[in-house]
Amino acid sequence: MQPMLATRGDRVPIGPAWAHEVKWDGIRLLVEVDGDRVRAFSRNENDVSAGLPELRALAGAGEGLLLDGEMVVLGDGVPSFGAVVERVHVRDRAKAERLAAAAPATLFAFDVLRVDGRDVTREPWERRRARLEELRLDGAACQVPPTYDDGASLMAAVEQQGLEGIMSKRRDSLYHPGRRSRDWLKFPIRPTGSFVVGGFRFETGTDRRLGAVLVGSPGSGGLTFRGRVGAGLAGRAGTGLLAQLAPLTRDASPFTTDLPRADREGTVWVRPEVVVDVEYLVVTVDGRLRQPAYRGVRSDLAPADLTDDLET
Repeated sequence: MQPMLATRGDRVPIGPAWAHEVKWDGIRLLVEVDGDRVRAFSRNENDVSAGLPELRALAGAGEGLLLDGEMVVLGDGVPSFGAVVERVHVRDRAKAERLAAAAPATLFAFDVLRVDGRDVTREPWERRRARLEELRLDGAACQVPPTYDDGASLMAAVEQQGLEGIMSKRRDSLYHPGRRSRDWLKFPIRPTGSFVVGGFRFETGTDRRLGAVLVGSPGSGGLTFRGRVGAGLAGRAGTGLLAQLAPLTRDASPFTTDLPRADREGTVWVRPEVVVDVEYLVVTVDGRLRQPAYRGVRSDLAPADLTDDLET
């Protein structure tokens, strides 16, 4: 099963028909609990359980239970996307245990899709939320964050605290697996999108450090250029990404149109296989990302999982 997706909203809705939650900066997971067996699946249905040993604490929490939530690593009280994104592709158990000890992750469960083996996705959100709270998941490995009636006040609070944004959900909304719906609206403080890397450039004067990546949105006609991203690539972040891109080099650009000379010169082209998250201020009228910053590799997503409308 794939998770239900939200649509980016224009204005935070008001009134009793809506509930509001904090939008956590982590990795979306569906977590299945069946007695002592616990498995976690990414958005593209890959089993990522090995990299998240913390979730074993959910063993015994239910039979035939399926949770929807965000896996989050809190650094200094604020979610660290970089710390959690590397966890989903870890397969070595010893390494996963070391990472969990150094920076433990918590599942912030915000929905339940199956209880005692019974599908509850056709029940309204309000009823599913009550079922979720009845599970009393309040340990270090899994928590149920609160909801709020006043979305505008919540938005102001998360902005002040440096959090990612908020989610607004219709109380009567059903759960539609794999579909994007306007029953769920997202309001990021600073938008983040998932893009495919089509090329990279080294730092000036070296061929060992990554200076920038060129990213695009996949579509039916190919890869649409969205811009050059240099911020956020210092240190380990750039080193790890360069290691993934280096084996993918190719002779020609994978983008659908000719790039400006300033972007084209000095670029090493790569096969469009690596998905990354990029934070940006706005999208310009010509479809470019303004003030983009690299946030991490999305090993839980493939290019085919993305759309070309800058939604994530």
